[in-house]
Amino acid sequence: MRPQGVRQVSGKGGPEDIEAWLEEGYAPSFRTACLILGNRADAEEAVQEAFLRAWRFRSSLTPGSDVRPWLYRVVVNTCNSKLRSEIPHRDRRTGDEHLDDLSVADSVTGLVEQSSDLVRALQSLPVHLRVVVVLRYYADLSEREIATAIGRRPGTVKSRLHEARRLLADHPALRSSDDRPGAHDSEVAR
Repeated sequence: MRPQGVRQVSGKGGPEDIEAWLEEGYAPSFRTACLILGNRADAEEAVQEAFLRAWRFRSSLTPGSDVRPWLYRVVVNTCNSKLRSEIPHRDRRTGDEHLDDLSVADSVTGLVEQSSDLVRALQSLPVHLRVVVVLRYYADLSEREIATAIGRRPGTVKSRLHEARRLLADHPALRSSDDRPGAHDSEVAR
């Protein structure tokens, strides 16, 4: 599931692949950074810095390497740096812009509300779990690509995804759609 408007880059090394990905990959990278950092302004800064780093160190990518996970690794590392250094020194609620419009489907009634619940639930996850969920379900990376992007083994990615799904399933906002207003309308109409 590739985001609309982003073509699949061949992904096997070379500056032309990096150039193409940087041109077309800003939106998915920005969305990934927003979901990791929880703040649009921080995400914009992180993606810009990540793209500068990727461009500066493009020669370190060996021919035949997969470009996409390498670039997401740069984005994730930049987000992690931002989380460690800048964000703890200020109140995160101040100036936060809503991330609700990052939802995939906003035209169907109820999905926007569910999507904003999901964004809130994602923000409640520890960063190491949030990153793997975002890379798997929003950036559409395989477990092997995620392992490359976060510098861990595929088994670690699997266990983190499992733990994250367990925590998300237990999250009050996502536990049951039966608690939502209007969920019982079809039963009342009977």
